[in-house]
Amino acid sequence: MSDATLNSITTEPDDFAVQIRDQVESFLVSVTEVAKGDEPASAVPYLLLSVSQLLLAGGRLGAHEDFVPDERYEPDVGPEPDVDELRERLAALLDPIDVYSEVFDPYEPRTAPVPCRISDDLADAVAALRHGMAHYDTGRVSEALWWWQFSYLTNWGPTVSASLRALQSLVAHVRQDTPLGDLQGLDTDSGAASDDGALEAEAGAVMAAEIGEPLGMRGER
Repeated sequence: MSDATLNSITTEPDDFAVQIRDQVESFLVSVTEVAKGDEPASAVPYLLLSVSQLLLAGGRLGAHEDFVPDERYEPDVGPEPDVDELRERLAALLDPIDVYSEVFDPYEPRTAPVPCRISDDLADAVAALRHGMAHYDTGRVSEALWWWQFSYLTNWGPTVSASLRALQSLVAHVRQDTPLGDLQGLDTDSGAASDDGALEAEAGAVMAAEIGEPLGMRGER
């Protein structure tokens, strides 16, 4: 059997690889479309759905045995596409609910919550997933699966999971007409959340309505 024939057999994607690739591609397309800002009324619900579906792929990668790439050293995939414009578009679209509070490691004793940004989380995930997609598109399927699995455990898995909690919490606040905390008290530049406390219930409900309406969400009636 020739080396070319053997290589074509070992790099042919199986059903698992194709399914993961499709889920990654779906997320990349969805986030890119949302960031265009053409339909701001559906931004948060659509991101909630897209992030949930991506984490299904991540869970499958995390539960799978370790992937081993064909080559010892990672092949060069060329220059990394810039995600700064995507990040900025998402930040503008999601203002003022882009910043949220998150515990970095739930198993670290007495870990203080830190402020994070949904736009940062999603843009970083897009960059990591595109890196794996570049390997997949050039036929290096094992390398792509290894990268997606590794980056799920170390990069986009934790941050996208945090974003999912933030998006789900926002939808729950709006749909149930429950007060939102003082969003101005969260500041990613300061590295800590404000101790000013939550707004009054009535004021929080008004804020929830003001945020929910333009994002295509309404509270209970």
